[in-house]
Amino acid sequence: MKQVSVAVAALVAGLGIQPIAGAQEAGEAAPQAAPPSCEGDVYDDFDFWLGEWDVTTPDGRVAGTNSITKAEDGCLLIERWTGARGSTGQSYNFYDTGLQKWRQVWVARGATIDYAGKLTEDGEMRLEGKIAYRNGTTAPFRGSWTPEADGSVTQYFQQYNSETESWDDWFTGIYRRSAASQ
Repeated sequence: MKQVSVAVAALVAGLGIQPIAGAQEAGEAAPQAAPPSCEGDVYDDFDFWLGEWDVTTPDGRVAGTNSITKAEDGCLLIERWTGARGSTGQSYNFYDTGLQKWRQVWVARGATIDYAGKLTEDGEMRLEGKIAYRNGTTAPFRGSWTPEADGSVTQYFQQYNSETESWDDWFTGIYRRSAASQ
């Protein structure tokens, strides 16, 4: 029985769950220290992208909608995209303390994107990494998010073309706050 109690206490401690009153007195689990907070300027760098958005192309065609929310006590931004033709995708955006950069991992039916970067001095978030398509091909990829004076955000993606040795435009979206969120 003692082995089971020790195993349960280890599992509870590993999950960050506080032990039941009296378990600590029996010596089965020690209180867990609170995890470091995600407070501070660097964790707010991408907050300009938070909200409910209607997205168009630069020529005004509807591209889709996007919802960006904060989670995990401010440590994570979650993106939920719905394209005008029914495509969907999601991303996790977080400040990676190991890289000391913002990182985005995008997952959709057609591809995944993993890239990292930071907020520039002019207030633009720039990330660089790679896109991996489901057919196995990969390419260097980069994106930028620029907050505009009117409250909109311009999102601009490029993919590297190894045949032409140039960066090709992949997508440009103009984000405007959705009427439902105002």
